[in-house]
Amino acid sequence: MEHMAWKGRIKPGCKAEYQRRHAEIWPEMVKVLKEAGICNYSIFYCKDELFGYYECEKGVAYAEKVQAESPIVDRWNEYMKDILELEMDPVMRENRMEYEANIFASQASLPDDTILEYIENGYDIQQIARAMSSDINLVALKVDTLIAQGYQLRKQRRIRSKRNLQHR
Repeated sequence: MEHMAWKGRIKPGCKAEYQRRHAEIWPEMVKVLKEAGICNYSIFYCKDELFGYYECEKGVAYAEKVQAESPIVDRWNEYMKDILELEMDPVMRENRMEYEANIFASQASLPDDTILEYIENGYDIQQIARAMSSDINLVALKVDTLIAQGYQLRKQRRIRSKRNLQHR
């Protein structure tokens, strides 16, 4: 399952209005999100910063397509634009807000102990992503974060076959 994250900011003085509007999410908007395969949608906030995360059962590209073609999503975005500043893009490093949102998504969706166990068992980032049904970029961000936190992760050793050793 693919993941999507976004980061945004509530405009100054608009927090109460943001909370009011999100307490009344339109049923037709919920229906579009379900049709897009979006599940486990959570929005966290700290002061005026927002971090959104959701999973895409049918893939990020499909979720984006359904939302982009929906007049309901257009209407919702128009309804929210006076109180929000946000960016929504799939996993890439094109801008800082997006990068930070993806760091958050990697922390929220990939448990440290699971990643560390895979690494200890010799898995590389691609194998971990496949085993966890996660985006390889999120796994790479998670591993970078673990290294930054001081984990001494071993580089993979190549195992030489007897045949290779005989030809040395």
